[in-house]
Amino acid sequence: RRCLSFIKISFIKIFNFKFNKYLVKFYSSHISNSSSVPKYSSNNKNSFYLHPYYITGFIDGEGCFSISMYKDSRMFKGWQVKPIFSINLHNRDIKILEAIQRTLGVGKLYKHGKNSTQYRVSSLKNIYVIINHLDKYPLITKKWADYLLFKEAVELIKNKEHLTLNGLQKIVNLKSSLNLGLADIIKESFPNTEQVERPEVNDIKIKDLNWLRGFTEAEGSFQVLIQKSKNKTYISLRFSISQHIRDKILFESFIDYLNCGKIYIPSTRNEINFMISVYSDIIEKIIPIFYEYPLIGVKKEDYKDFVKVAELMKSKEHLTEEGIKKIEEIKNNMNSNRITK
Repeated sequence: RRCLSFIKISFIKIFNFKFNKYLVKFYSSHISNSSSVPKYSSNNKNSFYLHPYYITGFIDGEGCFSISMYKDSRMFKGWQVKPIFSINLHNRDIKILEAIQRTLGVGKLYKHGKNSTQYRVSSLKNIYVIINHLDKYPLITKKWADYLLFKEAVELIKNKEHLTLNGLQKIVNLKSSLNLGLADIIKESFPNTEQVERPEVNDIKIKDLNWLRGFTEAEGSFQVLIQKSKNKTYISLRFSISQHIRDKILFESFIDYLNCGKIYIPSTRNEINFMISVYSDIIEKIIPIFYEYPLIGVKKEDYKDFVKVAELMKSKEHLTEEGIKKIEEIKNNMNSNRITK
């Protein structure tokens, strides 16, 4: 019903809709325990909290679990061991990191390269805030396996097993199955390392549209395609989400969940793409979802431009020379071409 009623709403209203009203919609009643979600503060438009499933979806896309190990003569066997949860983003999306930090109440922001910022949680006490969140609102990509290995290592550190040779070796074994594995210096220092088998991820079902919003914020794309032949220009829209091929089953489930879309797997990359390019599906399903569950980062601006083009197509302006010029101008300022302040 929401999707059908949305068609009747003027697209112009979307763009005139104040951003602070967008934030209010973060507090959807789509989860059973909505009282656990922090209240929106109407006194300060920059003070807002994120829906917990938004955070989980975003972590599924951009989060990283790692066990830092480096030489330290003060520590047992000369190794310092520290669990780290981090998210790295371009500076243009620093507001997302600030919102995650504000909502979870832990972590710090660090300059990470010329144009990027890192949100990092590293103290054992604060790491458990992340663990408690993800135990309650679990990941559904293969990153869940990284989380479980990370959590096991954190438990060893909590119990001070990293101060024993046997416990330190257990942590190295877990680390060998995380992310890119072990650096050469660790391999040389721990020659008896046995790589731990990665856990299977069985619960791969989307439980809340806020997860899709967060995951789209991390890995999604709103695209305007312009194809020119000798006598005609073709305009189309495409919504897509990309991820490593290991999440093929999850991506295939998107088709059933949204009742539209298709899967594309490039032959030259270990990647999978979920795509929706049918105009009616975009108008009736995708645009309404992100109107009801709005994005908050720079990608929000791509969505707005996406909707502008959809409106031009609805009024058949894409069939005119003037309309095509408007669409080209919009497209040329989207995604990587967008100039942000």
